[in-house]
Order: sequence, then structure tokens, then C-alpha cells
Amino acid sequence: QVQLVESGGGLVQPGGSLRLSCAASGIIVSANAMDWYRQAPGKERELVATITSSSSSNTTIYADSVKGRFAISRDNAKNTVYLQMNSLKPEDTAVYYCHYYMKYVAYRHYWGQGTQVTVSS
Repeated sequence: QVQLVESGGGLVQPGGSLRLSCAASGIIVSANAMDWYRQAPGKERELVATITSSSSSNTTIYADSVKGRFAISRDNAKNTVYLQMNSLKPEDTAVYYCHYYMKYVAYRHYWGQGTQVTVSS
């Protein structure tokens, strides 16, 4: 069965960096599009970044608010998706979620447990 386990969140100063990890089981991340979402206090959950499957050329897509600062990637050997976050701003503070949308067998969203990122002095 599908399981997404996130790690790497924490407290960082403005301008700092963090790398979030999403270790997947039950799916092969290279064969699927994978996403990172975030939800800030009092805000709706928003899509931050997407990486398409290898067969779809590993295209990456970013929200305007993080373009040039965040990078989504995958390590196929580790079956893990990453979100490298640089030049962090206080407004990046949120719970970050790994996401996969199953489009075969059934239509179903899978989410990681979430990892807290706090950007503060």
C-alpha cells in the first residue's frame, strides 16, 4: 500500500535553507508525478511544487511564491522525493505535505503526515 513519510522540517532563520524528504513505499516515485503542498496558519493548503514522472520528462512546476528559491527533485535509488528550500522567508512558515494522486486502480489522494517548517529570527 502507498505510504509517504516526510522529514526534514524545523526552525530556520530568514534566508536559511532546509531540505525536506518524502520517503515513499508502495509506489515508484519515478513512475509518478509527485507534489509538495503547504498549509500556513489560517490559510488554505496550497500546491508548492510538482515533479512529473520520468516518462513525462521530470518536468518541475512551482508556485509563483517559491520560484527561484525552491527545487523539487527525486532520488530514484532511495525512492524519495525532496524539496530543497533556499532563501526562506517568514511567509514560508507552514506545515509541508508530500502528495501523490493515484489515477489507476482508483482515484485517491495520498498524503504524508506533514512536517513543520518555521522561518523566524
